[in-house]
Amino acid sequence: MSSVGLTAAAAERIKAVVAAEPAGAGLRVAVEGGGCSGFQYEIAVDKAAKADDLIIERDGAKLFVDPVSLPFLLGSEVDWVDELIGAAFKVKNPNAKTSCGCGVSFSV
Repeated sequence: MSSVGLTAAAAERIKAVVAAEPAGAGLRVAVEGGGCSGFQYEIAVDKAAKADDLIIERDGAKLFVDPVSLPFLLGSEVDWVDELIGAAFKVKNPNAKTSCGCGVSFSV
């Protein structure tokens, strides 16, 4: 199974979000227990990668994934979607068997 992907739209949005942060900042995507389906995504700006992070780079944007979250995210793609109901980063995860209506939590 491949690593974690990042769409061009997500890369552009990450660059805009971290523009005011120190050099080396990026978006962190993590998987934590909880949410209505068992696991949930935590997405936040991080000032720097940690030593054991997987770093995905595209068009100058950086995405950080910790080693505990990585097995849950293998083959996933992080996208930026701008819809009538709102704009947000979305994780398209082929490992998720079910997910909640908002797409924030999932089960494997």
